[in-house]
Amino acid sequence: MELREFFSIDAVQLELKGSTKDDVLKELIGLLKLDEKSEGMLFKMLKRRENLGSTGIGRGIAIPHCRSLVVNKLRVAFGRKPTGVDFKAMDDKPVHFLFLIVAPPLEVSNQYLPVLGKIAQFGKEPDVPDKLTALTSPEDFMKLLADKEL
Repeated sequence: MELREFFSIDAVQLELKGSTKDDVLKELIGLLKLDEKSEGMLFKMLKRRENLGSTGIGRGIAIPHCRSLVVNKLRVAFGRKPTGVDFKAMDDKPVHFLFLIVAPPLEVSNQYLPVLGKIAQFGKEPDVPDKLTALTSPEDFMKLLADKEL
């Protein structure tokens, strides 16, 4: 399983505009191109998940994730907020890089946790925050995943 198989260029946004956690979550959800009702339901699910504990894992990275009926297969998106946003991350630092993962409640291929694990592992690599900061296009993001063999 390669991480880049789950991403598409149109689900990568390098200039998130929102200034709050809720704003950037809504922008990430928007990258999945769902209908308005589904977007609202997904936002509620992600908020519920965040209330259990922040998905900000430190080093400027957050991985908001949940299972939801609004998708019929695993969906992912990536967003970058150059100025950072308060995400109540584990290290209390602003989050700059957000990886959204949404999977259906029942998933035959069972890729949700492996994808979550691969993204977390990717985020812990020493050079990743600098490489994510240096991206100039969604294509660069896809190339980074390919270079890392993810």
